[in-house]
Amino acid sequence: MNIRPYEEKDRKVVIALWNQCGLVAPQNDPNKDIDRKLKVDADLFLVGVVNNSVVATVMGGYEGHRGWINYLAVSPDHQRKGYGQAIMKEVELSITAKGCPKINLQVRNTNQTVIEFYKAIGYGNDDVVGLGKRFEHDS
Repeated sequence: MNIRPYEEKDRKVVIALWNQCGLVAPQNDPNKDIDRKLKVDADLFLVGVVNNSVVATVMGGYEGHRGWINYLAVSPDHQRKGYGQAIMKEVELSITAKGCPKINLQVRNTNQTVIEFYKAIGYGNDDVVGLGKRFEHDS
């Protein structure tokens, strides 16, 4: 798998992949999420490509205190091949190169398979409660 920054030509395939992986929630318009990301640290929005097809994505961020991971997706047809680990390692390197001391991420507590994936690559439960306040409703 070749890992590279997101390009606009990837948009439709990326959104289809996110839908296929169950990452799109009613309150998040994936087109708006992509547009927002491209305004801030666009270099941390990565795709994984196999045979000229996008099969993985990750959206990283760093706001000066903590790094964040969003939209990690690997096509179900390409899971269990190390692609998730590879694209995570790449985004982790890019975020830590910016001076980031710690990366956070959020997983729905009902998604045990994904929680186990993150545990296997070194992430642990910080025993915190994730709170949010939405300022723009996409739906």
